[in-house]
Amino acid sequence: MKKNKEILYIVVPCYNEEEVLTETTKQLKLKLTKLIKDNKISEESRVMYVNDGSSDKTWELIEEISKKEKLFTGISLSRNRGHQNALLGGLMTAKNYADIVISMDADLQDDIEAIDQMLEKYKLGNDIVYGVRNARLTDSWFKRVTAEGFYKFMQKMGVDIVYNHADYRLMSKRALNNLENFKEVNLFLRGLVPLIGYKSDVVYYERKERFAGKSKYPLKKMLNFAWDGITSFSIKPIRLILNIGIIMFILSILILFYSLFMKFIGKTVAGWTFIICSLWLVGGIQMLSLGIIGEYIGKIYNETKSRPRYIISRNLIEEDTKK
Repeated sequence: MKKNKEILYIVVPCYNEEEVLTETTKQLKLKLTKLIKDNKISEESRVMYVNDGSSDKTWELIEEISKKEKLFTGISLSRNRGHQNALLGGLMTAKNYADIVISMDADLQDDIEAIDQMLEKYKLGNDIVYGVRNARLTDSWFKRVTAEGFYKFMQKMGVDIVYNHADYRLMSKRALNNLENFKEVNLFLRGLVPLIGYKSDVVYYERKERFAGKSKYPLKKMLNFAWDGITSFSIKPIRLILNIGIIMFILSILILFYSLFMKFIGKTVAGWTFIICSLWLVGGIQMLSLGIIGEYIGKIYNETKSRPRYIISRNLIEEDTKK
C-alpha cells in the first residue's frame, strides 16, 4: 500500500491553447483543491503547464495564472518541439518535485474525474495507470474508424500499446526515473511507457468533446504520428520487404523456366502487356522498398546525432524559488 498525501503534479502540454486555458485552469483547480481537502494528495501538489513554443498568448496566460493561483506553475520550451517532446519535458521536470505525475491534454477531452480512480489504483501498488477511452462517441465516423484502426494495426506490427489509450496516464516517480533511461530522439511515449514493465492497470472514461479551439492533430499529423510509432518500435515493414523479395525471386525463377520452355517449343514471341506490367510492378515494389528502408535510415541518422529532445527556456518553479 502507498502512503497518503503524496505530491501530485498534473502535466499539461499546451500549444496555442489560449482559448481553453482559462476553463482548464478553473476545472483543474476545483479538482486539485478537492483532492487536497480530502487528504488524498499533498498541499504541495501542482498543475504544470508546458508551453510548446506557442505563437499565441498561451505563455502569457500561464505566467498570469501562476501568479494568481498557487496550485499552478509552468515551464516554456525554447521553441515548438511537438506534443511528445513537450510532454516528456514536462514529465522529466515534474518528477523532480512530485511523487506521482498525471499527464493530460489541455482541451478538457480527458475526463478529470478519472483522476480519483487513477490515485486509487496507484495506492493499490500500480506504478502506471492508463486512462482508456471506453467509447469514441464524440469523434466523427472517419476519426473513430481511423483511430481504432491505428491501434489494431500497431498491435499487428508488434508494438506493445494499450488499446484506445492516448497520453492520459499516471506514472510514479520510480516509473519516470526509468523512463528517463530511454534515450530515443524519435519519441512515441505510448509505446515506450509499456516497455518499463512495472505493475500497471487501466481506468476507463468517456472522451468528451473539445471545449474550444481546434484539434492540434489533423489527419496529416495523425498519419505522421502513426508512421513514427511503427518505424520506432517495429521492424515488421523491413521483414515485409524481405518476404516480398523472396516471393519476387521465386516468381522470377518460375518465369525463367516458363521462358525457356516457351523457347524450347518454339513460341518465343513475348507479350507486350506482360513485359510492361512486370516492369512497372517490379519498379514500384523497388521504389516502395527503398522508401521504407530510407525511413529507417533516417531514424538511425536522427538517433546518432543525439540532439536534445527539448530545451527549457523558462521554469516558473525555479524562478519563484530564487525570489
